Amino acid sequence: MRENRGMTTIRPALDAAARAAIGARTESLFARAGALREGHFLLKSGRHSERYLEKFLVLQDPAVTSELCSLWASAARGSDGRPMVDVVAGPTTGGIVLAFETARQLGVRGIFAEEVRAPDGATGREFRRGFAIAPGERVLLVDDILTTGGSLLAMLSPVEAAGGQIVACFVLADRSGGTVVLVSPATGRRYPVQGLWQLEIPTFEPGPESCPGCATGTPVHAPGSTGAAGA
Repeated sequence: MRENRGMTTIRPALDAAARAAIGARTESLFARAGALREGHFLLKSGRHSERYLEKFLVLQDPAVTSELCSLWASAARGSDGRPMVDVVAGPTTGGIVLAFETARQLGVRGIFAEEVRAPDGATGREFRRGFAIAPGERVLLVDDILTTGGSLLAMLSPVEAAGGQIVACFVLADRSGGTVVLVSPATGRRYPVQGLWQLEIPTFEPGPESCPGCATGTPVHAPGSTGAAGA
């Protein structure tokens, strides 16, 4: 582990083999749970995909969730074994489970941010229910599936506004191809996102001109807790 301008990172040259093994293990856990599905899906970003990761088929298993979170907890400890963070935070909904389990293993607080809508219709995230971050506290952000990074991006402003120091952003599966770097809309700070498992799943703009599923008339399925959004 090393610290680089406030960001906690893993040294790729030393950990390449371990990272590959972690990715393979994460993939096997998703596959074993039947969490990688084929079809025509509407994602939360509004884009379409022929494959979808149903993370709750993984998160329903406490032992598997604990194993995955242990990989983050290990990365968030210093050489002396002490946690390098003071609080773990995630966005609703999958981030709740992941933040609390990672925090439990580190022996720190675990909190979550909820989506809120402003009077003008704009959406953001807030820490509610008495959750708070003290100025100077080191924050680890965690989430389940990364596509565009919108859920984690919306968490940057409330953490920074509270004076928290974001030291790392972790996700279970990075389907962005490892290209997403979160840029704070308030401060311009850049936060790389690190995934346990990186995979390529193409996404498409809706419509027969760009989406294969739309072109063949395959019914689109909108997974997720509301039936209107996915990962």
